Amino acid sequence: PRLRLVLCIGQSNMAGRGLMDAGAAETLRSVYLFNGDGFERAAEPMNRYSTVRKELGMQRVGPVGSFAARYAEVTGAPVGVVVNARGGSSIDEWLPGSETGYLAKAVERIRAAGDWGDVAAVLWHQGEADSAHPERYEAKLRRLVGILRTELGNPSLPVVFGEIAHWNWTNRVEGTAPFNAMLRSLHIPHTACVSAEGLAPMKDETDPHFSAASQRELGRRYAEALLKLR
Repeated sequence: PRLRLVLCIGQSNMAGRGLMDAGAAETLRSVYLFNGDGFERAAEPMNRYSTVRKELGMQRVGPVGSFAARYAEVTGAPVGVVVNARGGSSIDEWLPGSETGYLAKAVERIRAAGDWGDVAAVLWHQGEADSAHPERYEAKLRRLVGILRTELGNPSLPVVFGEIAHWNWTNRVEGTAPFNAMLRSLHIPHTACVSAEGLAPMKDETDPHFSAASQRELGRRYAEALLKLR
């Protein structure tokens, strides 16, 4: 059967920074990872085939695996994930005009996977690099969503984005609360915002990255949010 394709993009938490553990070695039932030439049985790290990633050793457990496993379980359909995240990237680097070309490379990647299925959704987890300026982010995210839908030929393509860590790793008095509040307040048709409430850090509260267990919980929350958008 054709795969339900999901493009997973953003910065380091989407790329995965949770420590590799016993569960990371498991292949996931009905989940397939795009490797550039085709699809293979998916296992961590999911961002290893990204065309824009940092070094391979930095790619660890992220939310994609648990998302896809839950989504496949509920829908009964095989899922093909196309993961093309870049740690440390700002939203500006994902918009046209940036020298990085991250968005164009992501679109190229999901189009290359199109022989195996149809695009079901985009997952976007990013914001740590932009958290100091939530007032500037909304317009940029709306633009990003619009471009993705135009490029992928679906004006109602579901896009799910997630909050960044709730603990204050920013050294700013207000922490991440204003940024997350902005994300929750967005009303873009056919989108959903996933809560990061209760998730734990990889190391300590100076670290913006989620632990492996929290990454898996975040992924399940992404799946539940997408299922409600169907």
